[in-house]
Amino acid sequence: MLNPADASFAERLRALLPEGAVRMPEARYLEEPRGRWTGQGGVLVLPRSTSEVQGVVRACAEARVGIVPWGGGTGLVGGQVLVDGPLPVILSLERMAAVRGIWPDENVLVVEAGATLAAVQEAAAGVGRLFPLSLASEGSARIGGVLSTNAGGIGVLRYGNARDLCLGVEAVMADGTILGGLKRLRKDNTGYDLRNLLIGAEGTLGIITAAALRMVPRPAALVTALLVVPDPAAAVRLLTLCQNRVPGMVSAFELIAKRGFAFLAETMPEVAIPFAAHPEWCVLLELGLPSAFDAEEVMAGLYAEADEAGLVLDGVIATSEAQRTGLWRIRESIPEANRRIGAVSSHDVSVPLGAVPDFIVQADAALARLGAWRVNCFGHLGDGNLHYNVFPAAGKSVADCKDQRDAVMTCVHDLVHQMGGSVSAEHGVGRLKVRDLERYGDAGKMAAMRAVKTALDPSGIFNPGAVLRQQ
Repeated sequence: MLNPADASFAERLRALLPEGAVRMPEARYLEEPRGRWTGQGGVLVLPRSTSEVQGVVRACAEARVGIVPWGGGTGLVGGQVLVDGPLPVILSLERMAAVRGIWPDENVLVVEAGATLAAVQEAAAGVGRLFPLSLASEGSARIGGVLSTNAGGIGVLRYGNARDLCLGVEAVMADGTILGGLKRLRKDNTGYDLRNLLIGAEGTLGIITAAALRMVPRPAALVTALLVVPDPAAAVRLLTLCQNRVPGMVSAFELIAKRGFAFLAETMPEVAIPFAAHPEWCVLLELGLPSAFDAEEVMAGLYAEADEAGLVLDGVIATSEAQRTGLWRIRESIPEANRRIGAVSSHDVSVPLGAVPDFIVQADAALARLGAWRVNCFGHLGDGNLHYNVFPAAGKSVADCKDQRDAVMTCVHDLVHQMGGSVSAEHGVGRLKVRDLERYGDAGKMAAMRAVKTALDPSGIFNPGAVLRQQ
């Protein structure tokens, strides 16, 4: 049983840390972007060094006080807010934001966990390199949270998730031990891969304080196009064509449905859509090409082959950086348009790539049996990750449908599970999907996860109730 971070414990922390490092948490540390929950915290701690994090963790372990790690507060599954139970310490690493080192010839940089994703991208750009992880929240999402949730984003198809871009981590474990794993190595087979155990653990096994990250060379040219396709099945075939024609150079392949355009027109008319009539389905394609390739020639040849195969009906190819930015603004504005419309239930799911078209058809049909809905299906088609979001029928509000939210979510997630997919593709489990993990998780995996949690955090102080239900 955990104890609260009460006034006396706050004083204990103040004695350990410099002035100003311990205070009461402001509202922003108790909120999450979708506004579903308001968290609680007894005290906010803002350390400036790994040794200060170590001191906080040791004090919490001795007093059996829970710790909720806070990155940029951008998580969408409630991993950064604790709604009930004993008041926790909210641990923010935002003051630990330094770039500790950068090695351009090795394509490696080492940064502290409080650095924003945008700052890491800028540091890489400063030495002529690219840190290719890209999220809508990159201006506020911090590397510790990005790694703890194994964030994905638009570049996963080519560059992988956060896990694939991390060579090593420094972390503080539950007993206060510092795990010093910041080696700049591609190969290190010395025992268990603790780095990958901590990445994606959502702060439940340790506190990541710094990371060695992998950079890549910047493409010489980017080719961006918004292509109209007959249906999702054609989109999947188009992806295969692109990968066969320019293997390893497809940086993004995003699916956009007609509903997405309609929501933009309704809520964000300032976002320019380059078609007079909204297409049923589009793909936003981006290629990153080396200097040996003629970008215009590559795109023209790809489009001609796709047209001949009946995979494209129309399209817009960006001929300037301003046009490229405009096309990406469409895709990046869809989540905000969704928020303004108001979803009954939002789903971050993945299924095997070949099953994507069938999933969309079957999910639409299954939902129709529950009633009338509007669905906006979009997302990272290249890696099988769809954001399948369900909205009230026109003329109805979210309040009218709240009692159906669980039924809608179960309907969608049951189908995902039947198709061998995942009910959390890139957002994590947090607290929102603990029940889903219990419902759909493999029994062997669940037992192993519980054993790991018990071994590494026997008192359960790290992010209590996230990923695994508190026992």
